[in-house]
Amino acid sequence: MDLKEIQNLIKFVAKSGASEVKLEMDDVKITIRTGSDEKETTIIQQMPTAAAPAAPQAIAPAAPVHEAGAPVAASGAPEADDDSKYITVKSPIIGTFYRKPSPDKSNFIEVGDNINEGDVLCVIEAMKLFNEIESEVSGKIIKVLVDDSSPVEFDQPLFLVDPS
Repeated sequence: MDLKEIQNLIKFVAKSGASEVKLEMDDVKITIRTGSDEKETTIIQQMPTAAAPAAPQAIAPAAPVHEAGAPVAASGAPEADDDSKYITVKSPIIGTFYRKPSPDKSNFIEVGDNINEGDVLCVIEAMKLFNEIESEVSGKIIKVLVDDSSPVEFDQPLFLVDPS
C-alpha cells in the first residue's frame, strides 16, 4: 500500500464519519482514528518478519479537507451558530444513503422544498434492503449534508430543516 492509497483512505474515513478504522493486510497494519476535534491520527505498522520487528510509524495528524481540496477552517463556531435554529434529520441506521428511489428517477427532495411529517426524504440501503427515511418534522429543506451514494453511520446528520 503506497502513501497515496493511505491518504485516500484517510480522506474516506474522515468523510464517512467513522471514529476508528483498522485495516490489516499481508505485511501492513493500519489504524485510523478520528477524534471529536476533527483531527485524524494514522498509525502504520509493518508486520514483524523473521529478520527484525518493525516499530510503528505515525503520520502527522491531517487537517480535515473539503471535497474541493481546501483545508477546513479551524474555527467552525460561527457556522454552528447559524445552524442552531434548524432541525437536524439524522440517520436512524447504518448503510448507504441515496437521494433517489432509483437511478432513473428524480431526487425525493431538493434544497428549498417544503416537507411535511411523513414525507420520504431519502432511502438508506442496509444489507440489500432499501429503507425509506420519512420526515418526523414539517418545514423547509435548508441543506443536504450527505452526498448521494455515500456511506452513513447511525445518528449521522443527513438534512437541515427550517421548521418555521
